Order: sequence, then C-alpha cells, then structure tokens
Amino acid sequence: MNLYVLRHASAGTRRANPTIDVKRPLDKEGKQQCILVGTYLNGLKVQFDRIVSSPLKRSQQTASFVGTEVGYESEIVISDALAPGATLRDFYNLIDSLNGDENVLLVGHNPNISTFLGSLFSTGKTSLRLRKGALARVDYTRRPGTLLWLVEPRILRGIYGKVTSKSRRKTSRK
Repeated sequence: MNLYVLRHASAGTRRANPTIDVKRPLDKEGKQQCILVGTYLNGLKVQFDRIVSSPLKRSQQTASFVGTEVGYESEIVISDALAPGATLRDFYNLIDSLNGDENVLLVGHNPNISTFLGSLFSTGKTSLRLRKGALARVDYTRRPGTLLWLVEPRILRGIYGKVTSKSRRKTSRK
C-alpha cells in the first residue's frame, strides 16, 4: 500500500475558541497549495483508491480540492483517527481498515500527523516537521514502511514556476 500523508493546507490564524477553530476554512494561499499538490500528483499519474480526512473543515477542504485535481470521484471518508486529538492506536486501526487499497491519501493536522508519519517508517519515536500543505509518500507494503519522498508547496511552486516559464518553444525570426 502506498500511503500519501498530507497536512492540511494554509487556513490562516488559529482561533482561540476551539468550537470556532474547528470550522476554520482554507484561505486563498491554502487553495493554491491544494492546486499545486494536485498538479504534482497528476504529473506522477497518481490515482487514489481512497481519500481519508480529519473531520475539521480545513482538512476536508484540502482533501476535496486535491481530490478534485486528481479526478477522485468516490466519497471522501471522514475519520476521527486523523483529528487533532487522535492517538497512535486510532491511526493504526484506520491503517488496518484500509487493507486492500493500493493508493490512499490521508489528510490531517500537526502535531499528530507528523508523529503518525514518523511511526510508519521508524520503530522508535520519530516525528517529521510538516509544513502546511506538505505531502509525503510512504511505501507501506512491509512494516516498517519506507519514506519515498516528502515535498512542500513552496518547493512545488518553485518547480512549477521554472517549468512553465521554460516550456514555451523558442522561436526566432531572421
């Protein structure tokens, strides 16, 4: 199984009131980050068997925008195992329930999504720093898994900017 672990995209400033913070949507930059991640996945020709998201609005929007970009047509699964208060046991129960799927996108929050990601390929207590909109691919056919790559939207923005400016044919008129 290939697990694609994505931290939700930019959603502005955290709210002090947790009831209001749960409903915090993506901002303009976050929507652009989703398009960049989706474009990158399209370039790799990735098709997801399942997309699973935290119940918080910003994660659901991230999952939805990226899913739309890659042509995902099934329903996005909402799971408390990716919510900010989820435990490692909740996360592994979710992973076990995905048995049989080849490519799965998981969308969640820091700090637990970083801890969950680290636990997929390390037997010790490992955590990676994931910026908003960062995407990692883990080959999880054997345990522990293998981290294949990790990209951030600012890297994708730089690559995409260079590719589009140089993809035009040079023409000369003499």
